[in-house]
Amino acid sequence: MSTETTLAIGGERTSGDDIRSQNVMAALSISNIVKTSLGPIGLDKMLVDEVGDVTISNDGATILKMLDIEHPAAKILVNLADLQDQEVGDGTTSVVIVAAELLKVANELVKQKIHPTTVISGFRLAQREACKYIAEHLAIKMDTLGEDTLANCVKTTLSSKIIGSDSDFFARMVVDAMKAVKRVNSKGQTKYPVSAVNILKAHGGSQKESLLIDGYALNQTAASQMMVKKVVKAKIACLDINLMKSKMQFGVQVLIDDPDELERIRKRESDITKERIQKILDAGANVIFTTKGIDDLSLKYFIDAGAMAVRRCKKEDLKRIARMTGATFTMTLANMEGEESFDPSALGEAEMVIQERVADDELIIIKGCKAHTSSSILLRGANDFMLDEMERSVHDALCSLKRVLESNKVVPGGGAVEAALSIYLERVATSLGSREQLAVAEFSRALLAIPKTLAVNAAKDASDLVAKLRAYHNKSQTDTARANLRWVGLDLVEGTIRDNVAAGVLEPALSKVKSIKFATEAAITILRIDDMIKMQQENKNQKSAYQQALESGSLDG
Repeated sequence: MSTETTLAIGGERTSGDDIRSQNVMAALSISNIVKTSLGPIGLDKMLVDEVGDVTISNDGATILKMLDIEHPAAKILVNLADLQDQEVGDGTTSVVIVAAELLKVANELVKQKIHPTTVISGFRLAQREACKYIAEHLAIKMDTLGEDTLANCVKTTLSSKIIGSDSDFFARMVVDAMKAVKRVNSKGQTKYPVSAVNILKAHGGSQKESLLIDGYALNQTAASQMMVKKVVKAKIACLDINLMKSKMQFGVQVLIDDPDELERIRKRESDITKERIQKILDAGANVIFTTKGIDDLSLKYFIDAGAMAVRRCKKEDLKRIARMTGATFTMTLANMEGEESFDPSALGEAEMVIQERVADDELIIIKGCKAHTSSSILLRGANDFMLDEMERSVHDALCSLKRVLESNKVVPGGGAVEAALSIYLERVATSLGSREQLAVAEFSRALLAIPKTLAVNAAKDASDLVAKLRAYHNKSQTDTARANLRWVGLDLVEGTIRDNVAAGVLEPALSKVKSIKFATEAAITILRIDDMIKMQQENKNQKSAYQQALESGSLDG
């Protein structure tokens, strides 16, 4: 039963099958946009925004973020891809495809007169069983695999990206960068913060000329050529203060009758900045980073003191440097007494700050930070589009590697997990004696969307490959002697089935678990909707009935 009625309060109400079908159509249209970009042989999308800026990407979250989507149900899928990107960093495309497929099969069940509540409880049961099965049977501990496991995980992530052809080169770089930022928190847990790896971009050169830099690199140079280019045992001040000649506030008027007074005011203006700089230098600072400007007069004081000063730094860079060196990001020199002072405890420490020529650019590199280690990756590429996509690819690889290192568990890729879960959930469904059986069976069918899409994108026979894959996984789950067949997945280059653990096609276990959880929750959220009330936007130019009557003269006595 579906109805569409006009409300007395100025809006429209759509309910029943109509709204459910609309929501499913919106979700499928979003899924179809990103579907062809899934997998190692997926295609890229070119997006042009309203000002004509071009973005070329095959990252699901990036594509969906740039689309101007109005449908409320479709926005849920965009948020879903964004959530997967924040939580795991990889698997954004597959999570959207699974969510849309779940909605499609759920809608078919509802049309067969099965209540949405029954479908929802069936999906929840299937999701719990799927996550449990991954943890118990499909997740492999890192310790049991060889040395190349980390590089293989990164290669799997990069296989579908623009730098997939040089995945060996970038995999080693990403693994070295991530290992360099290892730290242990106060609870004794080992953490690998992605933000500690700074990614820089430089035009020119091929992508294989990209390099890993030991230390935190800044795409800046010292403010003056006369400054020292290397400071050993650096004491670093991170400032958000303007070190230019102090000027009176706009609108302040000073009336004087003696020209000497004007000269004294000018001298005092320059002395204020000089005193500020002297306070910073007296605290022991020999490297000064500021987000604001430093004028030529102020630079003279730093040169005389043998200090290095860098101006116009990005605020996010300075916050990271402050965290790594143990400095305090200082926004004002004013203290509680209303006077200006600079506390030496606000300084950070590093073994060395050096300005080096790397590739075609001068970079400032901070080495041996006191609080936390850091590393930087300099990417080289032909143009902006390529560099932006390379940065997104490396960021995804770093996030994926972080999850592998912190959770210490991986699963085989190439559709192996989805095929195994599909067979397992079919068996779970047949063991249920309630209506949820149908929902669990449909859930298992929806998961096959991933291996099917992978095969289609690789221009292979999807029906044939998926049938073979299911046969292998069925054998592994029914015959204990053939249990090793559970690692079997698709080889999309050759168009065959292979052992993906032996082939090194590995993904973080957390990525699969989270994507199934997020996709199920998103599908359930949209499935619960059976009514949409859309209010009409108020037309601001429309005059009230009283004003219309007054203007027409009908109110005149």
